[in-house]
Amino acid sequence: MPSLKRSFSTLLAILLLSVAASVHAQLPDFTGLVEQASPAVVNISTRQKMPERAVSGGSQLNIPDLEGLPPIFREFFERSIPQTPRSPGGGRQREAQSLGSGFIISEDGYVLTNNHVIADADEIIVRLPDRSELEAKLIGSDPRSDVALLKIEGKGLPTVKLGKSEDLKVGEWVLAIGSPFGFDHSVTAGIISATGRSLPNESYVPFIQTDVAINPGNSGGPLFNLAGEVVGINSQIFTRSGGFMGLSFAIPMSVAMDVAEQLKASGKVSRGWLGVVIQEVNKDLAESFGLERPAGALVAQVLEGGPAAKGGLMVGDVILSLDGKPIIMSADLPHLVGVLKPGSTAELDVVREGSRKKLRVTIGALPEDGQELAGMATPGVERSSNRLGVKVVELTDEQKKSLDLQGGVVITEVQEGPAMLIGLRAGDVITHLNNQAIDSAKTFTEVAQGLPKNRSVSMRVLRQGRASFITFKLAE
Repeated sequence: MPSLKRSFSTLLAILLLSVAASVHAQLPDFTGLVEQASPAVVNISTRQKMPERAVSGGSQLNIPDLEGLPPIFREFFERSIPQTPRSPGGGRQREAQSLGSGFIISEDGYVLTNNHVIADADEIIVRLPDRSELEAKLIGSDPRSDVALLKIEGKGLPTVKLGKSEDLKVGEWVLAIGSPFGFDHSVTAGIISATGRSLPNESYVPFIQTDVAINPGNSGGPLFNLAGEVVGINSQIFTRSGGFMGLSFAIPMSVAMDVAEQLKASGKVSRGWLGVVIQEVNKDLAESFGLERPAGALVAQVLEGGPAAKGGLMVGDVILSLDGKPIIMSADLPHLVGVLKPGSTAELDVVREGSRKKLRVTIGALPEDGQELAGMATPGVERSSNRLGVKVVELTDEQKKSLDLQGGVVITEVQEGPAMLIGLRAGDVITHLNNQAIDSAKTFTEVAQGLPKNRSVSMRVLRQGRASFITFKLAE
């Protein structure tokens, strides 16, 4: 019996060792990658002189309670607490400092990092792995993509290998090298959580989402695949506390290199532009527009004289694809349009009044600054529609001209009823109801009286110059 027990124990030990070896064999070994890639990863620090101002006598700074903030997307908090050295006059002069990462992409010293790492800097210092420091020249930066291109003097500098971010797959292992909190060449690893991710106020970057641990100081550093190729620039995190919470976002290298090449050639970046305001197609809107499923980008506004207007795109069109590339979420459209060259032609697949059509549009150049539509003047004689619970008046000729509208009515009063429940306000302009253009108060009343019950109905509303579609249902 003792011999049998020993045999069983030996067999179990062998089995456990075999399982451990198998698991170990399946996990990636990053040592070779780190040794090869680290020499091209740099630390970036900046200095910015701030205007002199009075500083309170106390030395304690009031730091906000970050834990109390709602979930938000943040650029990393590279900007450290401002230093306050005494000026020659005896007062205090503030000097803001920031810390981030970057990587060398050419032997003659071109370096990529984030725009927000070097924004407004008076001096940019690049520290190499051998601890030598070089002052960098800013070749150009692009706030829309958060990419900046720097240049340091040197020859035969170590460089990273560039990969194809479009080949990334969800679940693939990736690794980040950077300087979180100033700890140079810190290495963290994880997997790709998603690709083509859209973030609030970031319309032109289809972000790579990972669970790689990223913290302040990693910003601008490279994201590597297992082949040791850079596939992204670590840029943002989703956080409640200001620190890493498992959601990190990187700029794809396909986007970053396109930006870098344009910055190197001309110092600025040009992007394609359609000239439309779009919104998401939810279940109710899909039903209202006769779509099989919620998908595409709903055109809520077409800017006068823009590429979309010239190409025949209309308010209420739902864009399903661009050059054969499907648009599942509305945020997919700016990514696809932005990479097109101004002057090129794109084919749009749209649904209009329940029928599919194809339009060819000549892409324009994205303007430097957006333009707001003009406001409205005081309306005149009232007409009401008790069916929806609103009082409306027709737009004056001046209002139509300022808003670039052919028709429409403006709400003067919201009463108890469906309008109040869906959030309509006095001053809102209604241009379409139940997929029909509203050219007068009479038309509005007639369409409102014929609205179906217990079915999603769409309404296009302008509020402070911004257009959007909303949906609602009328009860029996």
